[in-house]
Amino acid sequence: MNPYQLSTSSQSILNTLAQAENHPLTRGLLKGVEKEGLRVTPEGSLAQTPHHKGLGSALTHPQITTDFSESLLEFITPPTHLNQHTLDDLTNLHRYSYTHLNNELVWPMSMPGKLPEDDAIPVALYGSSNRAKMKTIYREGLGLRYGRTMQTVAGLHYNFSLPRSFWAFLHQHELGAQPLETFITEKYFHLIRNFRRYYWLLIYLFGASPAVDSSFVKGRKHNLTPLSDNTLGLPFATSLRMGDLGYQSNAQSALFICYNTLDTYIKTLNKAIKSPYSDYANLETAHAKQLNTSLLQIENEFYSPIRPKRTAHSGETALTALCKRGVEYLEVRCLDLDPFEPAGISRNTLRFLDTFLMYCLFLPSPKCDKQEFTNTAQNQSSVVTHGRKPGLTLVDKQGKQRPLAQWANELLEAMQPIAQLFDKAAHQDNSYSGALNLAQTRVAQPSTVPSAQIMQHINNGLSHVEFGLQQARAHKAFFGQNPLTPSLAQRYSDIATESLQLQQNEEAEPQVPFAQYLEAYYQQYDDCTESV
Repeated sequence: MNPYQLSTSSQSILNTLAQAENHPLTRGLLKGVEKEGLRVTPEGSLAQTPHHKGLGSALTHPQITTDFSESLLEFITPPTHLNQHTLDDLTNLHRYSYTHLNNELVWPMSMPGKLPEDDAIPVALYGSSNRAKMKTIYREGLGLRYGRTMQTVAGLHYNFSLPRSFWAFLHQHELGAQPLETFITEKYFHLIRNFRRYYWLLIYLFGASPAVDSSFVKGRKHNLTPLSDNTLGLPFATSLRMGDLGYQSNAQSALFICYNTLDTYIKTLNKAIKSPYSDYANLETAHAKQLNTSLLQIENEFYSPIRPKRTAHSGETALTALCKRGVEYLEVRCLDLDPFEPAGISRNTLRFLDTFLMYCLFLPSPKCDKQEFTNTAQNQSSVVTHGRKPGLTLVDKQGKQRPLAQWANELLEAMQPIAQLFDKAAHQDNSYSGALNLAQTRVAQPSTVPSAQIMQHINNGLSHVEFGLQQARAHKAFFGQNPLTPSLAQRYSDIATESLQLQQNEEAEPQVPFAQYLEAYYQQYDDCTESV
């Protein structure tokens, strides 16, 4: 018997959702993507040019901005019900951007190409307003704490939410006694706990960073082995981005953030933001900037594979928004860029993510303790570095070693009712079951996962940079084959122009002293802690 099969009660709910009159409840699922991509020279080196004016203001543009570095583009798609709309939006953002990048390329991989010395990596600049200064100083602080090199790593974030009508249906079906908003927040945390238990499967299936250019680890200790010219990696690695070389931090390794309730999440994260950290206090010099000397400057510094989110008002912290109004959507953060897809993600990956997240919602989700938190981190590390190794075992919920392939197959088999629901209720085809079948093939044949396909190119003699350039040029050609229509090009141009004006307007407003602005910002964390 498969221990991960959905319960009879959950299956009953799925059967009800599959009825024709309830199809809109699952069709209303909203999704969006935030896709990062470094600007690089034709030779694959990090572009040193500023964010191009033709792309608008990185501070105020709703869809084209920057992340850590001035060179790190970020494309944001608006929420939509349809996977095709998400992919079309991503494609069009690339098309528009390429009309302003001159001879630069958008790097298609999560791990960067050729990097300069750490202090030559440009930090993102947003302008002269207090909000802009805070964004830049936060990034300067990240550079001090973890090195700017680490901040050139790119990823793809998937935003996911279910419609209020779905939650009202589930609330009624479960005879929930608490207010609907409380119920929704509790269910999102229920989903998060299961996601954290099983997201190693996403790293295995979609990890696409098994190797790095040697410049990425210059002067740092590492356990990577030479693979080809200026290329290092591990033979069975899946996603070095999600390991010690990427978003993981030694300072955060002992940090326990509790996802059992919204209150425990806020309290444990707030504590890290308010707790002084001696190593960071020692970073303060006349030329060094960071927002504070705590373990975290703000909540975004905690590198979680998934975050509960609520749209924040102007000047409001993300935690304050959550504290006041509960969870609105989830942000999945453990996805590498897919270098084989021009948009960075495929339709099948989007379909699988919906299936996986909905499965996590309907599977029982007991409260998590520190031991399970540790086991989750251990599983992540194992799959990051050795995910394709034959016979690899992980730690299950009983603390026992379980073969990855067996565990993955049990989870995928148990997801079938969810995929069938999406096939019938939302799309009237077999596309979601097809995405699930593809995942099963990738478990049975590890050579078919993206990380293995990349390694095959490297084993055939390409360096990390050569492979990345090969894909970047192919993607640029793809985007150039079907340029934007004149009306759509004009719309993107108008948005860029408007964003520049919005930045000017913000900078023209009276600004309180920055220290006073920052004090008021941090006061929200105290107010939030007192209210939970």
